Amino acid sequence: MKNMRNSTDFALLLLFVALAGWAVPGAGHLLIRETKRAIIICATVVGLFAVGLYIGSVAVLEPVHTAWYIFAGQMLTTPAVGVLTDIAQKGEYIAYGRPADIGLIYTIIAGLLNLLCVSNAVYMAYCGRGQLIGEDEA
Repeated sequence: MKNMRNSTDFALLLLFVALAGWAVPGAGHLLIRETKRAIIICATVVGLFAVGLYIGSVAVLEPVHTAWYIFAGQMLTTPAVGVLTDIAQKGEYIAYGRPADIGLIYTIIAGLLNLLCVSNAVYMAYCGRGQLIGEDEA
């Protein structure tokens, strides 16, 4: 992997690690064979997001009546948030008060945590830590 660091294939690999880590929390680490980290990241990010939905209901996924940066923070968790938002928009889900605020905060923190984990996976892949799937062990 060291000899391909300056190539276009390496840049595409780093992009693939980043997109995989965003699509499924922990998948970027899984691609570089950091299985324990991948499991911990997936459980933490998905668990935090699920707790936020449990506290505030699916109504906290409201892109229309909230600021753009709030929904962007939630979308950093995974693209599946867009599907959940469509479900929330079609239903008559309403969340008010403190539970809605706390649920909103939890879902945004899950997205920001996933952004941090994605950047960590890309950095680890760039530095050569871990081993890429499909690469022979030396």
